Amino acid sequence: MGNFAAEHLATMKEGILLFNAGKYWECHEELEDHWLEARGDNIRYIYWAVILAGNALYHYQDDKILGARGQISRAKDKVKKCRELNIESELLFKSLNWKNFGEVVLAIPAKPELEDFNALSEFVFTCPKNWEK
Repeated sequence: MGNFAAEHLATMKEGILLFNAGKYWECHEELEDHWLEARGDNIRYIYWAVILAGNALYHYQDDKILGARGQISRAKDKVKKCRELNIESELLFKSLNWKNFGEVVLAIPAKPELEDFNALSEFVFTCPKNWEK
């Protein structure tokens, strides 16, 4: 599969907790540093997809459809890029529920309305305390 490894998972812990708590802007801020540090490493597309999905939900919470549309379109591109570059791994699928995340993101239509974000707004990544189980 890919090259998403335990060290990448560890860097995502706080961002995932924030995403799951509905603190999407804070999730963005937390993961952005890791995304920036990963320049030149394809693993950054994992961080990027989560950041952009969180940004879309941030706009969704404020009923700002144009912002939500723009961010989810970019998030979909990053999820697809993760697949194309083969950077996904069993660890990513198991620890973060990544397969379901990708399916939920990609199921959002090209020109969504606010209600099209409902499934994403209900999605939660696997809680970090369960990652080692």
